[in-house]
Amino acid sequence: MENREQARDKTLITDPKKINAAHENVQLIEWEDFDNELARLWSLTSALKEADEKKQSLREKLQSLIQVKNESLNKLNELEEMRERLEARKVVMANMSTRCRVATEDAKKQEEMLSTEVRSLLVAGTSLSVARKRLQEANRLLTEERDCVKLKNVQRKLRARQQYMISQVSLLYPVKILVGPAQEQELESYSSSSRLGNPSASKPVNQGLLTILGLNLTLLPFTKMSFFTDKKEVQRSATALGYVAHAVSLIGSYLQVPLRYPLRLGGSRSYINDHASSIDPASSDLSLDTTLSANVKPAEFPLFLEGQDTTRAAYAVFLLNKDIEQLLNFIGVKSLGPRHVLANLKELLRSVQSSEYIDT
Repeated sequence: MENREQARDKTLITDPKKINAAHENVQLIEWEDFDNELARLWSLTSALKEADEKKQSLREKLQSLIQVKNESLNKLNELEEMRERLEARKVVMANMSTRCRVATEDAKKQEEMLSTEVRSLLVAGTSLSVARKRLQEANRLLTEERDCVKLKNVQRKLRARQQYMISQVSLLYPVKILVGPAQEQELESYSSSSRLGNPSASKPVNQGLLTILGLNLTLLPFTKMSFFTDKKEVQRSATALGYVAHAVSLIGSYLQVPLRYPLRLGGSRSYINDHASSIDPASSDLSLDTTLSANVKPAEFPLFLEGQDTTRAAYAVFLLNKDIEQLLNFIGVKSLGPRHVLANLKELLRSVQSSEYIDT
């Protein structure tokens, strides 16, 4: 306020026109009215000052209102822009909703198509599983056939090896037939029925005299054995039985067949064991009706007659023939009977050395 008044006073002092105008407007005041006039001027100055303050306040308020108005306009502009953006977003959302609906319909169609394809794949998978099982079965059968062929080849090699080894036994202990007049039967059965229940009614084989390494088993019936029997003949029979026992033991080991009645080899003083025997055969008819104990130690029977009970020796020969029969049954050949030790041994050797043995 003071600056403006000073500026106005400077203008009045420097501007001659204004000075002249001021001189023209000069009013003379009497001294008596000076105080009143001074008071009036003072009040006018105060009123002018208040007017200027009000004007300044109004100006400030107007500026603030203008600023608020500008801010309001800016807000309105921003709101308008936001409204426009919202409308654009609504349009975009509408388009996206349309696209989503179209995509949903396409997805449903695709799902239906996929369901159809899945059902087709399930049917194809089932068919493939069945075909795979058939293929696996065919492969298994083919593998089994190949394995069977390999096994047969191995068996043929094994049988050829067994045949060769048993042929060596045949060369070591040859069983031959001496053609001549009918000879007496090898061994007479000691009972009307064997211990294993097989009837001993087999007829003698009328094929000449059988010998093993030149020795035969043409023994007299055991009931006719006495103190005056030829000792050399008894010794020859014991030696022949030792040969047979050794041959049977070798053949059983080569064929990998555990003999039912194990042998204790000793040449002409060999023995045979009966694990099921719990009674003395000299005091029994040796029938199968006898109850056997599993805890009894095996009984041992001699394969020679010198100094032995003839019944025990006959039973030992019977068990030896049963071992031969076991080997015959193992290769699928029928025994000739319980009385024909050398005949069964010869049949065993012949069957193993035949070509049918390798092909079985």
